[in-house]
Amino acid sequence: MLNKIAMSASVIALMAVGSAQAKAMTPVTADEVVALQKAWGEGIVDIGQVFTDGGDYRAAAEEHLKKFYAYGEEEVLFKPTLANEDQFRGTFEEALSYFVTGTVSEDKGFAIAPYTKVRWENEGTIVDSDSAMSMGNYYFTKTDGSETKVEYSFGIERMGDGQLKIVLHHSSLPYSPN
Repeated sequence: MLNKIAMSASVIALMAVGSAQAKAMTPVTADEVVALQKAWGEGIVDIGQVFTDGGDYRAAAEEHLKKFYAYGEEEVLFKPTLANEDQFRGTFEEALSYFVTGTVSEDKGFAIAPYTKVRWENEGTIVDSDSAMSMGNYYFTKTDGSETKVEYSFGIERMGDGQLKIVLHHSSLPYSPN
């Protein structure tokens, strides 16, 4: 009887692992990439709103990073738009500093600008099973209604829990021949 109970528990555990693996292996779709981009942009707007309202914008930014970036799960390659002295942000703390200020002296708090909208224009998206790459322009609308155009490339992977997260984020201002 004890062996049957142990076998049943083992079968249930294997089924749970198999279910998690199947979910993790679900191919990424272009629609999921667009949904992630939209939610990411809304998160940037939300961080700025929390800052404007005098709330805990740092906590909002931490949640944003945890939700959208694979820090702690995979290596993340992040090259923020307005980074010059410390161009690449390979750690959670460095990325947080870029979003709301912190450990990197050049950071002014990109996400607390604030912005009222983020609009995406994808040049293209390449989907490859459990990952995708997208590239194009995104536009950040300031409170005065003006837009800032930024070029971006995102690499996205499906994590073991089935969630999509950013593993590569490169953005830069368009070339301007002075």
